[in-house]
Amino acid sequence: MFEVTVKTEFAAAHRLIDHPGPCRRVHGHNWKVEAAFAGAELDKHGMVIDFADVMKELDRIKSLIDHRMINEVPPFDKTNPTAENIAKWIFDELAEKLPTSPARVTVHETDSTSASYSA
Repeated sequence: MFEVTVKTEFAAAHRLIDHPGPCRRVHGHNWKVEAAFAGAELDKHGMVIDFADVMKELDRIKSLIDHRMINEVPPFDKTNPTAENIAKWIFDELAEKLPTSPARVTVHETDSTSASYSA
């Protein structure tokens, strides 16, 4: 099995709805995102997926939330913008636009905390 990973990062603020601790207040992170793609077979170019295609889509997604208040960006105007929900949203966006669905998307809020989503 082959696996490739594309990483990016963005800065954004959020607040967690109904959270009992300080995360209920507006705060920001320098988020890091890893999108992993896996496959037993390679395409005619010897790739699982082209890094450039993944980066183009990650840049599109990032443009929606970079330097923004995530709570104001759909679907997070109605969904709690937890790292888990952000990972699933990025996964779904990539799966919709790319010919190969991600195996996993991991979102790092800090260097020591992350959440992953895989189908």
